[in-house]
Amino acid sequence: MFNIKKSYYLLLLFIGGALSANAQLSLSLDECIRIALNDNPTIKIKEMEITRVDYTHKEAWGKLLPTINVAGQYTRNLALQTMYMDTEAGTMAIKMGSDNTHNGGFQAQIPLIVPQLWKSLHLTENQILQNVEAARANKLSLVNQVEKTYYALLLAQDSKRVIEENHATAQLNADIFQKKYELGAASEFDVLRANVAVTNLEPSIVDAENSIAALMLQLKVLMGMDVNTVIAPSQQLSDFRGEMYARALNNSLGSDTTLANNTSLKAMDLQTDYLKKALDVQKMAWYPTLTGSANLMWHSMNNGSPFRGLRWSRASSVGLSIAFPLFQGGQRYYKQKQAEIAVEEMKWQRENLERNLHMQVATQNNVIVKNLKQIESNEAGVTMAEKANDIMQKSFKIGAATFIQLRDTEDALMAARLAYYQAIYNYLVAESDLEFVLGNTHYVR
Repeated sequence: MFNIKKSYYLLLLFIGGALSANAQLSLSLDECIRIALNDNPTIKIKEMEITRVDYTHKEAWGKLLPTINVAGQYTRNLALQTMYMDTEAGTMAIKMGSDNTHNGGFQAQIPLIVPQLWKSLHLTENQILQNVEAARANKLSLVNQVEKTYYALLLAQDSKRVIEENHATAQLNADIFQKKYELGAASEFDVLRANVAVTNLEPSIVDAENSIAALMLQLKVLMGMDVNTVIAPSQQLSDFRGEMYARALNNSLGSDTTLANNTSLKAMDLQTDYLKKALDVQKMAWYPTLTGSANLMWHSMNNGSPFRGLRWSRASSVGLSIAFPLFQGGQRYYKQKQAEIAVEEMKWQRENLERNLHMQVATQNNVIVKNLKQIESNEAGVTMAEKANDIMQKSFKIGAATFIQLRDTEDALMAARLAYYQAIYNYLVAESDLEFVLGNTHYVR
């Protein structure tokens, strides 16, 4: 598991609180993930669940220890029991007992031979391991969500920037045509067409801004951060390009396809182990149990006031109690059969899950390879689109190209840049999903 230095995050929060309302707290992907692993409420809940089950385990061990009770009882006889005896003189009635009866003392029991209880202790040990793995799975899922949200936010920001650049160019063209129109060097149609090009881009900018706002909120929620905190990513999609190729060359992704760290398989193996132990518990129901007991009691009987004339006598005893389960209507047999079937079902479920996971690994590896090639292709496309746009800009200035041709090259450049950033995003998301499936991330151990 990953340990977080509290002081680091307290410092971040202090800085964030000290910033003015207009300032921004710039966070890298690494910082976002570490804050999320430390402050996300679901992580805290899972850790508390581990502690809770640990207490349950200690409680189960307590069942092997003796139980000691202090017991007391007072009885007031309203009418004493009458016993009749026949004698030569006739029938004689004799009153039995006293008005008041006091009993008090210590009672103890200890389980000596309890096979079913012994086996059930292993169930709580397994439950602790299941909760530990569930906490690890939750952290892996959180890392995956933070990464994909951060990448989506970067894509939205880069897309907005590209569209705004195109919008600025279109606005410049519209201003030029307006001036030409005022000088009589351009037609009204040219002005309208240039303004339409500007207007067509504005909805895309608004959509990008809405996406950025929504993704920013989602990222803050994942980090367990106040939604009013002003944050901004300190990275861009292009910053990850060098790392991507380095990992691809080192084959650091996809080389481990054994699924040894896959959290779903680990959880299923622990669940299978739990069912096997539950089967052992059911088998132990056929065995006898032996329980020891001890009593140390004081008794007193008197007439009249319950608080006067008390005469106490002490009695003590020890004993053993053995129980042989003979017949319970077939309940034990059918419970054991149910447990056996449950274990067999888990075997087939694991086999099916493993096949699906291998398919996911193969699919993500193919997506990664495909997107690496796509990034190279789109990068070359951006270079060519930039060159074509420069040529068309010069041609347009000397009157060798029309406005439509100019707008086509500008739109082509925008599309090439958007496709380039989309390819980087697709690669990073596929990489994050592959890490999640394999359970391989340096943030969670």
